[in-house]
Amino acid sequence: MEKIAITGNKGKGIRSDCQVTLELTTSGGIDIRLESKVNVLYGKSITALTKEMLDFFGLKNVKIFIEDSGALAFIIAARIEAAIKLLIDTEKEFLPEMLSENLYSTTKDRNRFSRLYLPGNSPHLMINAAIHKPNGIILDLEDAVAYNKKHEACFVVRNTLRSLNFLGCERMVRINQVPKGLDDLKYIIPHNVNLILIPKCESSEQILAVNQKIDELKDKNNITNPVWLMPIIESALGVMKAFEIAHSAENIVAMAIGLEDYTADLGTQRTNEGTESFFARCQLVNACKSAGIQAIDSVFSDVADMDALKQNVLKSKALGFDGMGCIHPRQIQVIHENFAPGEAEIEKAKKITNAFIEATEKGLGVVSLGTKMIDPPVVKRAQRTIELAINTGKLSKNWREEENEKI
Repeated sequence: MEKIAITGNKGKGIRSDCQVTLELTTSGGIDIRLESKVNVLYGKSITALTKEMLDFFGLKNVKIFIEDSGALAFIIAARIEAAIKLLIDTEKEFLPEMLSENLYSTTKDRNRFSRLYLPGNSPHLMINAAIHKPNGIILDLEDAVAYNKKHEACFVVRNTLRSLNFLGCERMVRINQVPKGLDDLKYIIPHNVNLILIPKCESSEQILAVNQKIDELKDKNNITNPVWLMPIIESALGVMKAFEIAHSAENIVAMAIGLEDYTADLGTQRTNEGTESFFARCQLVNACKSAGIQAIDSVFSDVADMDALKQNVLKSKALGFDGMGCIHPRQIQVIHENFAPGEAEIEKAKKITNAFIEATEKGLGVVSLGTKMIDPPVVKRAQRTIELAINTGKLSKNWREEENEKI
């Protein structure tokens, strides 16, 4: 059995984190050494937390060295617990308090214009993410975490779900590729995650395996809130199975495409024009629409070019996508503004909605606008546009009453 474990991060540029070096000894009791830039203010509380955790896990003879760069208590606790569990076999969990503000669920049809990816082992990126108001925050356990850091990232993500105020953003976690990702779920499901992203999804069997594990954990922990799924299609096989995957479970609310891995699978380069991914994106959009779920486009990797991002969003929207991923907070506003209905869309939707309401009030079975007949799908799309305009603050909830008052 290993006697020394090292977890966490330190060094130039590391903020809001710590590195923990833990050594099991045969005698000498508890030896705690702390180096912290906030030692004067928080040194005693960090030491007290460390002693509490060592006692909780029954460790009597330990040397522990904490090199702190301003980590919050729940991050320090995650680093210590990860180190302990590299050295001893225990099912005990040292859980920080769950914030009451995080005890909410989300609906299947909520807006998912933006979802912000955050590496699951980088605490400093998580702390203020919610103030940028993405629709969803993704704590990533997959590609954004180095292989040798995946163990400790699980504890960081678990504690973050409990202790960081998400300010109403949808609480998302991207697990590792199935089957490895099934092991991630025990760190996530008991802690009120709203949505699980399933990377590199290529079959309905993967969805079934995830849901079986989710149901097992929900039963064990008496969880009743829904846990939604968003499979990510990232290969040629996944694209060809998109329809099957989209229809494979009732808790799938959206399906996303990951174009970096997809183009690599094709053996081609990803371009801003998107010619190489046009078929895949159309395939995914049609699979989603046929299943009544949201289609989510890939991230745009150039975080400095807002004009190119805007054009990418408009192309995405024109193809039928309902949102996209983002890798930097500065992308959120551009994504929201351009996925939301424009003025011309809203005005047209208002006219169609008014015509439908007036026809309904008169008991007419046919809706017309001027000399044109309005089909039910057109009315439905107009109503969805009105709903989005209201939800994004572009239209008052009482818009009809306000317009009638002007007449």
